[in-house]
Amino acid sequence: MARKIIEVSKLGKVKAFWRRANAFAEEAYNAPYRSAIARAQRDQDDLFMLLVYSELMGIPNPATFYTMELQPLMLERFHEWHIRMGMEHSPLDNMRCC
Repeated sequence: MARKIIEVSKLGKVKAFWRRANAFAEEAYNAPYRSAIARAQRDQDDLFMLLVYSELMGIPNPATFYTMELQPLMLERFHEWHIRMGMEHSPLDNMRCC
């Protein structure tokens, strides 16, 4: 019985060591990319803020003009999506694809 308790204690120490080693390895691997990821996140947040603020102030979204040529591709993907989600017809009133 005492030997079993000692084995469980050793197993706990080994698991704790591997957890710390894994955390260290993750930190060492992710360190060079941290600034690039933060910069990409900041850029994405800035774009979102610009779009939300322009919508709030009544300024038309310029992305709609530049993405009109993507509508045929998006319509096909939208149709596949709503069928995959179990909707027989488009859930949006202004997008008829069926």
